Amino acid sequence: MAVLDGPRWGPAAGAAKQLIVLCHGVGADGNDLIDLAPYWAKAAPEAAFVSPHAPEPFAMAPHGRQWFDIGDRDPARLAAGVRRARVAVDAFLDAELSRLGLPPDAYALMGFSQGAMTVLFTGLRRAVPPRAILAFSGALIDPDSLAHDLTGRPPVLLVHGIEDQVVPVSRSRDAEAVLRANDVPVQALYVPRLAHGIEDSGLSAGALALQKGFATGV
Repeated sequence: MAVLDGPRWGPAAGAAKQLIVLCHGVGADGNDLIDLAPYWAKAAPEAAFVSPHAPEPFAMAPHGRQWFDIGDRDPARLAAGVRRARVAVDAFLDAELSRLGLPPDAYALMGFSQGAMTVLFTGLRRAVPPRAILAFSGALIDPDSLAHDLTGRPPVLLVHGIEDQVVPVSRSRDAEAVLRANDVPVQALYVPRLAHGIEDSGLSAGALALQKGFATGV
C-alpha cells in the first residue's frame, strides 16, 4: 500500500487543534490545492492543512497522480479503484491525526474532481466520521453500497459548476439525491457559468462549512 505524503501548511495560530486534508484531481498532485489553506485558515485558524499526492502515477500522462484509474469507466472498476484509494487515505488520516496528537474526530476532508469522489467515498465510511466533507466538482462512486457502508452522517457540501464539461453537474445532483435519501445532511451549491474549477462563491461556502463543522470544538 502506498504511503501518502504531500505539502503542508499551518496552523495559522498556535498548535494544531484540527486537521484539514485536501485531495487533488486526477493528473495533478498535492501542490495543486495547498494554496487554498491560507484562505480557509481564516475560518479555521487552528487547523493544520495537508494536501497529499495521490498514490498512483497518472496512467494517461507522463506526469501527475491519480487516486484510481479512469481509463475504464465501468462502474465496478471505478468502485474497486476508489476502494483501494480509501485504504491509502484511511491510513494517511490515522497517521496524521496521531502525528499531531489530535482526537480521531478532529478532521475535515475536501476534494476536487477525482479527489472529491475519493473523500466522499472515504469520509462516509470512516469509523469516526469527519467534521465536514467538501466535495467540489465530484461524484458519488458506487452509490448503491452507501446505505450498507454508511458509518456516520457528517455534513457534506457539494459545489459544482453548471457548465462543467469534465464531470457533469448531474453527478453532484445525483449525489445530493442519494445522500438525502440516506439522511446525510447536505448543502449543495450549483454555480452558474462555472466550468470545471473552483471560484469565490465555492471558497466562501467551503469556509463556512469548515467553520460550522469545527464549531463545537475538539
